[in-house]
Amino acid sequence: MTDGQDDSGRGRTSRALHARLWGARARDWAEVQEGVGRPMFEAALAHAGTGPGVRLLDAGCGSGIAAAMAADRGASVWGIDASDEMIAIARERVPQGRFDTGDLQALPYEAAAFDVVTGFNSFQFAADPVAALAEAARVVRPGGQVIVVTWGPPEGMPAAAVVGALRTLLPPPPPGTPGPFALSDEGALRGFAAAAGLAPGEVFDVACPFIYPDEATALRGLCSTGVAERGRELAGEEAVAAAYRAAIAPFRQHDGGFRIDATFRCLVASRAA
Repeated sequence: MTDGQDDSGRGRTSRALHARLWGARARDWAEVQEGVGRPMFEAALAHAGTGPGVRLLDAGCGSGIAAAMAADRGASVWGIDASDEMIAIARERVPQGRFDTGDLQALPYEAAAFDVVTGFNSFQFAADPVAALAEAARVVRPGGQVIVVTWGPPEGMPAAAVVGALRTLLPPPPPGTPGPFALSDEGALRGFAAAAGLAPGEVFDVACPFIYPDEATALRGLCSTGVAERGRELAGEEAVAAAYRAAIAPFRQHDGGFRIDATFRCLVASRAA
């Protein structure tokens, strides 16, 4: 799962870019930020009918929480991610799974190898998003499902302000670079699936609030993302922390914790039999 956008080079492979950015604070991501996605992971896995006998690939698996949840449901799980550091944690979490470092545009698996492929906020951040989703279509069996998860519409979503908190610290993205909400529109999401050779089906939204017990934990989680690492490279640690501190301030609760409401949009697509 990816939380923002990069600014740097759609011409390079997504692995070359994301391995550096997402490996920097992989343990913080694993211990704080990835866990806020549990409601979204659970909903997608349930819609896919994940259970015993299902072979599932999580494309852009991060540190493996979704894969672990699928394994708990009885599925056989695989995962692939750009970051060696993320993959190491995923292997710790799911020792019975197979986890590979690689690129979403060149999956190291045979055609029709899986019953389900999930992509939690991942496909759209590949160097060539349609090519990455087409690879997912290649490795899912005929009649199998590809679950594409992206941000919900930003209008009225409190988390949108946090997602964009570092915008002023980063250079403008190259022309044509999709932003984090590029697929939030249902028509765009369906068109994305169709362009990759999939049949788009049900679209549903999942409420997935970002909940933190205190400011330190919130900053640890938010500062673990790839976009935060890019911000640190360009503007420094304090500038990134200050931007996030300001963005989350309106969402402080009476007990000192934070609740930032967010919505994710899920598309269930299928490969023709």
